Amino acid sequence: MLAWSSVSALVLAMVVSCTTELNVGVVAIALAWVVGVHLAGLPVADVLAGFPRELFVTLAGVTLLFAMAQVNGTLDRLAHASVRLCRGNTGVIPVMFFLLGAGIASLGPGNISTAAMLGPMAMNVASRAAIPPFLMAIMVGNGAQAGALSPFAPTGLIVNTLMTKIGLGGHELWTYGANLTAHGILAFSGYLLFGGWKLFASAYRGGPETRSEHAFARVHWITIVVIGAVLIGVLAGKAHIGLAAFAGAAVLAALGAADHEASIRRMPWTPIIMVCGVSMLVALLDKTGGLELFTSLLARFATPGTLTGFVAFVTGVISVYSSTSAVVLPAFLPTVPGLVMRLGGDPLAVATSMNVGAHLVDMSPLSTVGAVCIAAISDPAQVRPTYNKLLAWGMSMTVIGAVACYLVF
Repeated sequence: MLAWSSVSALVLAMVVSCTTELNVGVVAIALAWVVGVHLAGLPVADVLAGFPRELFVTLAGVTLLFAMAQVNGTLDRLAHASVRLCRGNTGVIPVMFFLLGAGIASLGPGNISTAAMLGPMAMNVASRAAIPPFLMAIMVGNGAQAGALSPFAPTGLIVNTLMTKIGLGGHELWTYGANLTAHGILAFSGYLLFGGWKLFASAYRGGPETRSEHAFARVHWITIVVIGAVLIGVLAGKAHIGLAAFAGAAVLAALGAADHEASIRRMPWTPIIMVCGVSMLVALLDKTGGLELFTSLLARFATPGTLTGFVAFVTGVISVYSSTSAVVLPAFLPTVPGLVMRLGGDPLAVATSMNVGAHLVDMSPLSTVGAVCIAAISDPAQVRPTYNKLLAWGMSMTVIGAVACYLVF
């Protein structure tokens, strides 16, 4: 009975995340308290022990550091400098935005922040250069998504933390590379298939802005040096990425390189609360036997031969309507050991299928990345057609992702 109660709480949290604007993290914490303390009779300290403290520090530190780089204009200047490298070739511009999105997201801002920053710029350039907004959207959006599971990005940190807990630590580069490769193949295939190859024959002469508007000043070079020092410290010095990011943010604040208070307000507090709250509820499932029950329910619908495709499809369908990093993966990745124990298979392949399947659908306009691109379209006549195309793209990824994971893994 207790296991069913905790599973019901998780299902309720997922339904809330799909159907309402409520922060599912807040709902999950409340449900963890009700089920854990009042139904299971656990001490409050045991319920609170499920709160992912280290993950919270890591997410807060990394997002603060890159919020400062966004507030002071450093990331914006890097983006404009990259577009100038295209030298007026229209067909190369969406390619550059894919590479730019993947590169910036991989360094630390993650997919959502990168899409929010680059989306408006990319769609504005698309309008001026007569690039179909759908083509630009799938390139800049999938570019941001390609960097989502970087070891430095928020979603990558979440996934790697979850995978370490289930005995799959040490596969950070594999996880990052698999997601990047999947998005790269699909983005470039779609770009060329839907007419992007025609753009290479035309030239773009740019807009009215001048290079001086986006010149690098002292604060921008300071920011680049500090971020570089943090990344070197993590890679070479094995520093804790969250604490190192807080140190970098403190240096930038002390040197006056960014508005500290504005940067804290810019941090994505909503998804941080979401992922921590859902993680706390999933930790309670582990204590009450709910995780084993949830895993057994999933196992009933799969076979040993279809497991990777099945989990990619299920996580993809739910991710269309819910948060991939904050709800879907924290709920499903902990089931990997139990699924493999019941059905067999490679746990890393199953986990990778979940990660890839859940992310491929996020170009849907029902998800944040797709919505950012739609919101940035300046021509009202292009909004509805592009919305429909992105919706079809996102929905089709549930099947394409499932088939691809089934064939590859």
